[in-house]
Amino acid sequence: MTRREWVATVGATCGLLGVGVGAGGLGIGVATLSGCNSPEAPSSGGQLVCTAPFVGDLVTHLARGLDVKVASLMGPGVDPHLYRPTASDVAQLLSSRSIFVVGLGLEGKMGETLSRAADSGRRVVVLGDAIPHDDLFAAGEEGSHAAWDPHVWMDPALWSMCTGRGATGVIDALGLANTKVAATIQMQARLYQDRLAALRNWGIERTGTIPAERRVIITSHDAFHYFGRAFGFEVFGIQGVSTESEAGLDDVRRLIDLIVERKIPAVFAESSVADKSVQALIEGAAARGHSVKLGGTLFADSLGEPGTHEGTYLGMIDHDITTIVTALGGSIHPLGHEGLLSRPATA
Repeated sequence: MTRREWVATVGATCGLLGVGVGAGGLGIGVATLSGCNSPEAPSSGGQLVCTAPFVGDLVTHLARGLDVKVASLMGPGVDPHLYRPTASDVAQLLSSRSIFVVGLGLEGKMGETLSRAADSGRRVVVLGDAIPHDDLFAAGEEGSHAAWDPHVWMDPALWSMCTGRGATGVIDALGLANTKVAATIQMQARLYQDRLAALRNWGIERTGTIPAERRVIITSHDAFHYFGRAFGFEVFGIQGVSTESEAGLDDVRRLIDLIVERKIPAVFAESSVADKSVQALIEGAAARGHSVKLGGTLFADSLGEPGTHEGTYLGMIDHDITTIVTALGGSIHPLGHEGLLSRPATA
């Protein structure tokens, strides 16, 4: 299904959507059921609070047309591994209808606050719980819930599983079970899942044009293992799964050896992590006679700026695929899947 077909289908359903289905992110989104005037709609607004912006983007898609605010605590470029809630965040959480999180240890610094919110009667919807453990990468000791690699959104197929759980969470939060509005939310979830599948299939096709010897992604931290499994890359991070871990000199030297020995053409920075260690790789390889370029900045733990295609989850993955394929010598349109990227990728 094309983007235009998706917009037309959603817009035609009961005349439901009182807001545009644009590419831009909403940060805080508000819409009403003005097209249906349904008595089953929630009688008051309320707020659904999300942690990371890609969680907020998902919930915003599901709650379009509802008289409810969707708020994301973290803005663009914020590292969720290190994020500590402010006093205003705590107030938002404690006054929310429900809280949507990835879980799997991502929001580790928020654990106490989220527990307090749950104890106060707030419903905490853990999207990552939708994913079977067999589909997760371990990041530490087996069997510990916090020991899984939390970056599941980096594979659109896994994020699709989270979409289903998110739809149930929105319905439960608003008391809409077994209503026509609940059916509409589930329909919006299925349409979004179709778009995720189309993006993933396109990504597999485009990444397949990269020569086999170049199918290596080296980034600031270990956020791309699910992406690598989905699209067929070896993946190496300078830091570990959490940006709390420090990159040691041995880690940097080991990656420089890999870059030089395998003649890796490009390495990548991340929007929410300082690029100092990535620059160290480039300089270290140059000192050994191999020129490796900065292939671009990828989105891993954050979205782009609100109001841009990159400020949505779909745009985030579109940007990353396009940037990686361009830098590693594959074939791809410089403006991405649907020509919506705000700037062309350059090799």
